[in-house]
Amino acid sequence: MLKKVIILMFAAVVEDIYKRRQPLPSMHAIYFMQPTKENVGMFLSDMAGKSPLYKKAFVFFSSPIPQELVSYIRRDTSVVSRIGALSEMNLEYFAIDSQGFITDNGSALEELFGDESSSRRADERLNVMATRIATVFASLREFPFVRYRAAKSLDTDTMTTFRDLVPTKLAAGIWNCLVKYKSKIKDFPQTETCELLILDRSVDQIAPIIHEWTYDAMCHDLLNMEGNKYVHEVASKAGGPSEKKDVLLEDHDPIWLELRHAHIADV
Repeated sequence: MLKKVIILMFAAVVEDIYKRRQPLPSMHAIYFMQPTKENVGMFLSDMAGKSPLYKKAFVFFSSPIPQELVSYIRRDTSVVSRIGALSEMNLEYFAIDSQGFITDNGSALEELFGDESSSRRADERLNVMATRIATVFASLREFPFVRYRAAKSLDTDTMTTFRDLVPTKLAAGIWNCLVKYKSKIKDFPQTETCELLILDRSVDQIAPIIHEWTYDAMCHDLLNMEGNKYVHEVASKAGGPSEKKDVLLEDHDPIWLELRHAHIADV
């Protein structure tokens, strides 16, 4: 799940909205959260009544907020006057480098294609995936042609299954989000500007079982890395115990950029 946090201005304190927090009635707070009823309820409990946790709240949602949740907030008049901003940021994804991102759907494979998957749970997962992917295009201000492989039965006697419809359903969900962006987001393109290709694993079944031979893959194989962070020990110049240092292998490192996709034989 995406982290639900509060960022307190000026004090540089980041806190989880579901943890008990110290009241700071003289300070403003920035809320960045997913637009769920549970999160909105926690926000209202923070800011309602005679003794709110913070002086004023600036609320930013990671994806479009349903109208019923907006009405839910408006009903509490004591909170409305304490809201400094209420906006949709459309940032429900994680950029892993300059050309890639993930949407934190680690259970999608099981829920969409597992033997015990249910259509209701799978539809919910597809809706989440569609919303998060659409926020990428909202951030980039791009309106893509959405292309996908339509489900085709092997013959007239074979029934199309839910698994066959996954690309179609995901494409429809993304398109519905994008159409809403056209009228809601300022300067969002009104005509298509790029292409989005939706492919399922059946298009390329070999890739998951073939190991990559890049420098990037070798680093993850041989080093004890946490994501893109590598911790190594450096000998102390004073002769004392060695020190641990963190190295982030990211796009700001020119050597990493040059070598990460190279074959290990060429490094």
